[in-house]
Amino acid sequence: MASTSNVDDFDSRYLIVHPENGGMVDLLRYLLLGDISSGVKFLEAEAEAVPVLVVEEAADHRWVIAVSIIARKIIGFLAKPMEYTGFVVDFTLNLLSQNGNIFGLLYSLLHGKVVIPRRGTETFLSTIGQLDGRIDLYKGQYLTEQLRYSDVGQSGIEMELVNRILMDLCIMASKLAYENAEVVRNVVVDHWKMHFVDFYNCWNDFEKEMSTQVFILTDKPKDATLILISFRGTEPFDADDWCTDFDYSWYEIPKLGKVHMGFLEALGLGNRADTVTFQNHLLGKEAKFRDRSSDSEELPSTGNDCIPPGKMELTAYYAVKNKLKSLLEEHKKAKFVVTGHSLGGALAILFPTVLVLHDEMEIMHSLLGVYTFGQPRIGNERIGRFMKAHLESPVQKYFRVVYCNDMVPRLPYDDKTFSYKHFGVCLFYNSCYIEQVRILLSVSTFLTFT
Repeated sequence: MASTSNVDDFDSRYLIVHPENGGMVDLLRYLLLGDISSGVKFLEAEAEAVPVLVVEEAADHRWVIAVSIIARKIIGFLAKPMEYTGFVVDFTLNLLSQNGNIFGLLYSLLHGKVVIPRRGTETFLSTIGQLDGRIDLYKGQYLTEQLRYSDVGQSGIEMELVNRILMDLCIMASKLAYENAEVVRNVVVDHWKMHFVDFYNCWNDFEKEMSTQVFILTDKPKDATLILISFRGTEPFDADDWCTDFDYSWYEIPKLGKVHMGFLEALGLGNRADTVTFQNHLLGKEAKFRDRSSDSEELPSTGNDCIPPGKMELTAYYAVKNKLKSLLEEHKKAKFVVTGHSLGGALAILFPTVLVLHDEMEIMHSLLGVYTFGQPRIGNERIGRFMKAHLESPVQKYFRVVYCNDMVPRLPYDDKTFSYKHFGVCLFYNSCYIEQVRILLSVSTFLTFT
């Protein structure tokens, strides 16, 4: 069991669900017979709370924990088939699209002119990009002008136009985040006529790979008024992404609340194999060291030796925060928007939450809004109360778009007693894509950049 320590007088509380720690007999006894001793085998908590917290969680949240274990066991079993299927599907769709579909491919085969898709190029699209080829923005050529000159005195029609333009940009940026860096650069520069800042492949120390992707753009290279940060979401054939969505594990921060552990790891803010790393990143020396470090500087040792050399500065939270700071210093009038779909939506709202936790209020004063699409829950209701003053004052800045048949916004599963809760304004769409919940405060009231 992971050890705990005191960092800046902070005592950790956490719960980790380990699907691999028990067998199918244990799972069935726990799920069907309510055998708590069998369920406890799958759980880990801080030393001071064992066995009290583990027993309470196993008893109070039996169905939620069992569903998490079952889903992650199934997904883990199918991980390799999912990976190979994704490779074949991606390659096949790109082979067809780059050769003029099935008849064009047959013609190319007969004439020996088949175009072989190459991953990482601007012509190789993800499966999502192949299934939905839309890339152009809604009235994109007027985006900067509409945002810059919008104010409270505009008519309702004009404000609605601005709302739609900004929402559309976030929707398209969330979709674009699934593509490789070259595709993103091509779309941002050639189609959206904006400035591509950078694309980041970021280190997840728990998964031991660069599994978190995010890109940044500005509306123009000089005197920008808009900075957009878009996190990649749950990839259809990535088992690790789906396991993260179904994970029930949490880490509690005293003044913030219980936070989804997998999302913290995706941002590079800890590793459940050594829970002290969460303290270091969130409230301890790791955050302090990194705050004094620039993009290019080698970070000093913080006792977190499990992260390989060179990966420290490539975690998503710090890479994005450092770049955002430099952009806000360069573009004095700029505001920033954070967006993402599915898992990317969770990271999009968790990013400003940690900024507030780290007292980065100078950055937060430039927050224009957070727009997420099909986002899972990131923690308990205390997080919503913690962020209320920063996301609802003077106007609403956090909007969740939810489609009625989407399973992901219902993850991790909630029940009457446990506290994974959504917060922010929900824009809910039924099966006919008709919006059921309308916001009362217009986004345009805080879109004055000058």
